[in-house]
Amino acid sequence: MYWTALILTLLVALLHVYFLVLEMFLWTKPLGLKTFRNTPEKAETTRVLAANQGLYNGFLAAGLFWGLFDHLPMLVNFMLGCVIVAGCYGAYSVNKRIFFIQAVPALLAVAAWWMVPA
Repeated sequence: MYWTALILTLLVALLHVYFLVLEMFLWTKPLGLKTFRNTPEKAETTRVLAANQGLYNGFLAAGLFWGLFDHLPMLVNFMLGCVIVAGCYGAYSVNKRIFFIQAVPALLAVAAWWMVPA
């Protein structure tokens, strides 16, 4: 179960690196517009806010990588919990898809870590 938990956590971290790139660098580009279903005008007016959000996604990824590479299970679980809360809030406030894209992978990772023997 350790390898499953590790792979799921790496997936969550890599997803957040991808979100960082989308929100900080591709927000007004065709991929960003398509991904977030934005118009060019709306994307331009929200560009700075999206970049800030992307930075926070990068912090989530950094915390997960740090926790994995330094073998800090409490940090990994805390960061996964932050991802779950962010995913639930995003689903509530923006779009229900966010729950499945962001929170579900983190929930699966937490469940897998809980099954790893101490």
